[in-house]
Amino acid sequence: MEVIITTRIALVGGGATGIGYAAAEHLARAGHRVVITGRRAERVEAAASRLRDLTGATVDGLVSDVADPDSAETTVGAVGALDVLVLNAGGPPPGRILDLDDKRWYEAFQLLLLGPLRLARLVLPGMAERGFGRVVFVTSAAVRQPQPDLAASVVLRSAVTAAAKLLSKEFAAAGVTVNCVAPGATATERRQQILDSRAQAAGRTYSEIDTEDAASIPAGRAGEPAEIGAAVAFLASAAASYVNGTVLTVDGGRTETI
Repeated sequence: MEVIITTRIALVGGGATGIGYAAAEHLARAGHRVVITGRRAERVEAAASRLRDLTGATVDGLVSDVADPDSAETTVGAVGALDVLVLNAGGPPPGRILDLDDKRWYEAFQLLLLGPLRLARLVLPGMAERGFGRVVFVTSAAVRQPQPDLAASVVLRSAVTAAAKLLSKEFAAAGVTVNCVAPGATATERRQQILDSRAQAAGRTYSEIDTEDAASIPAGRAGEPAEIGAAVAFLASAAASYVNGTVLTVDGGRTETI
């Protein structure tokens, strides 16, 4: 008799706020058991509680810092076998490429590239053995349309995109897909930090920079985290079984390249 799996387990990085929280909510509403991670215990537990109340799903919180080299094994050991892995982390502070010293490059390297790959290395083989898996890297539309003051994010998320492409080819035959979601301007704390930095550098107000930024988007506004979360949840679904090794850009039409 065939065993039908009705509940899949999803681990969502940075799940206490912003895009990670939105992705966790979509996955919970789709019937997943969700574990969200983050660095601050109070925020993680509060977010997990809100998600349980909103969705009625099983949602747990786990304190974990993806940039900590020792965190991956502890995290995977605490959660167990995973069906869905959403690799999402907040971006490093804004800065132009020659303004970043070695320390800032190293910190960004751990956060955006090495940390996510440690988790993928631990999780993907098990997914392949079980014949199902979804890995979604949350990157940035700036990979395709670089922004000078987001140098660390542009460079390292470009490396993540290449890594995801390689992984997608290695595990496809085992029922595992690996994709990227590349958000554009999204109404999160991260966007506010970036626009604050630009306003200070230009000696202008946040409101002015915000208005100009929104005007550069064909949709005329920043995206909502829920709109990014919906894209993540789609790629994590069974319906997306033939979508593999791609970058789904969710940016209101801002990216100019085809």
